[in-house]
Amino acid sequence: MPRKKNEEEPKDTIVSLVKLLAEERDINEEEVFQAIESGLVAAYRREFGGNKQDIKSVNAEIDRETGEIYVYKLAEVVDDVIDEANEISIEAAKELGYEDVEVGDEIEIGIDVEDLGRLAAGAAKNAINQKLRDAESLKIEKEFSGKIGEITSGTIVRKDARNVYVNIGRAEAIVKHDGQIRNNRNEHYDQDRIMKFLVMGVEEANGRPSVVLSRTDARLVTKLFELEVPEIKAGDVIIRSVAREAGSRTKVAVYSKDPDIDAKGSCVGQRGQRVQQIMNELAEEKIDIVDWKEDPALFISEALQPAKVSRVDTEITTNENGEVERYAKVIVPDQQFSLAIGKSGQNVRLAARLTGFKIDIKKESDESVEASKALIDDFKVVDDEAGKEE
Repeated sequence: MPRKKNEEEPKDTIVSLVKLLAEERDINEEEVFQAIESGLVAAYRREFGGNKQDIKSVNAEIDRETGEIYVYKLAEVVDDVIDEANEISIEAAKELGYEDVEVGDEIEIGIDVEDLGRLAAGAAKNAINQKLRDAESLKIEKEFSGKIGEITSGTIVRKDARNVYVNIGRAEAIVKHDGQIRNNRNEHYDQDRIMKFLVMGVEEANGRPSVVLSRTDARLVTKLFELEVPEIKAGDVIIRSVAREAGSRTKVAVYSKDPDIDAKGSCVGQRGQRVQQIMNELAEEKIDIVDWKEDPALFISEALQPAKVSRVDTEITTNENGEVERYAKVIVPDQQFSLAIGKSGQNVRLAARLTGFKIDIKKESDESVEASKALIDDFKVVDDEAGKEE
């Protein structure tokens, strides 16, 4: 049967608003209409108390062309009405125009709602605002989920005891405690300061997606070199590995696919301008650029720079768990020992991470003493065996 529309309804206001917002914000128009209809039902149940809250099924429909609103409930056709909120007699159903109705059928009964225009406007506003938030959240999640491991710039908004909050355009992002450089006096998270970050992922916070950023991840150094060094961006120079102690020091191993291009020189730049630019971005964090070598011994020698190395002996074995273990014994001149180890062991620690080898550094003098002792022990063994034979 034809539906009787509620009077004093907003006509084309809701339709035009939905169409306008759908176009401007790239939101699905039908989803907005459905959200408003759900909002109308919720608003009806909230606003109009009494027995109407006992109605089991309330629905609302908006005419997509005219904006007219129809609010109705489903009622079961019965012979004797017991539940007035959800049942209707067969006689009453026929009076409403349902001539072929039978007991057990469900029919729609229009609900006359006073002040429906105000109710509809409020429901529409709430539903549209929620839809805008949902759409924006979806865009943020989709956009930044595809940028994990990429670099982005942002403006510091505020900070608290654990987190730093950053404006990265359409979204507010967060730098957690482990993503902050805290051991460098040049690293400041002052409000309105613009900095570069690495996108780590997207997490949900308070019902909205939050982009997680980092200033400590080693990949940030790689991405900064890609921005600063054209040869890396072009693919002629490759960063093979990075070892970083954020805020203090980083070692970068580079390799050139073109024999005519100096990988290390390209990264350092004329008068060190390129690497200095990156160091400036990283609060003057020291950066060692070394040449990657296919030969492990040569690579380890490079990785231990600025120390000079006399000899490197490497050993690669497989343990009982099937894991590959890489070990290197490095001999350095006595005067180079402290430099090779580095302050608090940092130089050798970074070199080990850069190369993938466990590195044991020994002085030449100690190695000489050990070699002499081993030689003497060998002679003793030989003399003992000779004495036994006599």
